[in-house]
Amino acid sequence: MAEAKGLAVPVKMKSELAALCGADALPRTEITKKIWDYIKANKLQTKSVNGAPENAGKYIVADATLLPIFRNTNSTSKTGKVTNLTAIQQGQTVDMMQMAAIVGANLA
Repeated sequence: MAEAKGLAVPVKMKSELAALCGADALPRTEITKKIWDYIKANKLQTKSVNGAPENAGKYIVADATLLPIFRNTNSTSKTGKVTNLTAIQQGQTVDMMQMAAIVGANLA
């Protein structure tokens, strides 16, 4: 069997994300899938910034489980976009386009 490469390589996660995913190491694609499974199962999407959860839309509402994961995020992309969620509060939202930054910030 061929060795996993790129996004298929299992990566170690920080404890908060590992608890959500139920494993210490997974490929990035699987980590993202598990986060989205949790968001959808708990109806944590909304169509407006800091809106009430309505299980649809491009914003993710921070609940008690996602809050410590989001707060680990303070990164700058290659294009210079800063994603700093260190002060996010429960009930506030995150744009789903920030998911890559959130996953990257929670790798050990």
